[in-house]
Amino acid sequence: MQGVGFEPTKALSHRLLRPAELTRLSDPCILNIKSNLILMLKSIKQLLAESLKDELASEQLEFLPSGYQKIGDIVIVNINSEIAKFEDEIGKIILKNIPNTRTVCSRTGSIIDEERLPQLKVITGDDNTETVHKENGCLYKLDVAKVMFAKGNLKERHRLQKLIRENETIVDMFCGIGYFSIGIAKFAKPSKIYAIDINPTAILYLKENIQLNKVEGKIEVILGDCREVVKNLGKIADRVIMGYLPNTREFLDSAFSVLKQEGVIHYHDISKEEELWDKPIEILEKSAEKNGYILEKILEKKIVKSYAPKVFHVVIDGKFQAANYK
Repeated sequence: MQGVGFEPTKALSHRLLRPAELTRLSDPCILNIKSNLILMLKSIKQLLAESLKDELASEQLEFLPSGYQKIGDIVIVNINSEIAKFEDEIGKIILKNIPNTRTVCSRTGSIIDEERLPQLKVITGDDNTETVHKENGCLYKLDVAKVMFAKGNLKERHRLQKLIRENETIVDMFCGIGYFSIGIAKFAKPSKIYAIDINPTAILYLKENIQLNKVEGKIEVILGDCREVVKNLGKIADRVIMGYLPNTREFLDSAFSVLKQEGVIHYHDISKEEELWDKPIEILEKSAEKNGYILEKILEKKIVKSYAPKVFHVVIDGKFQAANYK
């Protein structure tokens, strides 16, 4: 799980304080800063271990969460079943020590279905799981219990914004709440973005996020299965975003069906370490040939984040050309 970085305030950003200096930070106006700095010096696992040392057996300490995800004012944490009975105490410690936290949730399972539905529950704090998350200058309103938000993709979202050329037509096949589409609409100059998702809740939040970010008129929102939706769009896309995991390859035919004679596909996939990069590139080459295209060039290939031990979430930017294009 991805941890959350601390951004020091301007007053303290020039250096980190030494531990001894923390004892002098007693002014109520800077207690929040003190809490942030303590978290910098101690990992969340250390903090929990110290707080629960009288309640947990020594062999249980290894099961304490070593990271967390903060979306807006909600913290999401994985709690091992071996220490599930301590989830209430864990939640309260997190609520007290992670600044600007209103609610703490624990994951109860993996993302499910093509709608990418999260499985989690509130363990302490406010029962309301709706929040507004700020990232890279964009606002994302969402309910963390109803739609997913992958903070580990932050750099990838930022990277993609900078690749968009003026007046491009973009098809975002798995738009969710606007993970990619909002930033592109706000900071690039596309002609139009077609944002598609099968999850009606995600689409409702996307519409709200369009208003929050003042990008009305730049994104056409479409609720439906992208495999069906693209049949009615024709070959309109200069660029196709396939931000979906796993089994992304099952949607490649649909991506090519909407791609212009020349265009770029941003293909996300899961790949084992020993398969990099031959296997995912081979998938793209075979799918291109099947659909009457040639993989002209690999523009970029990147590991986005770890997905499992020796398994990675990867993205390949492929430039394609129709086989009969002149």
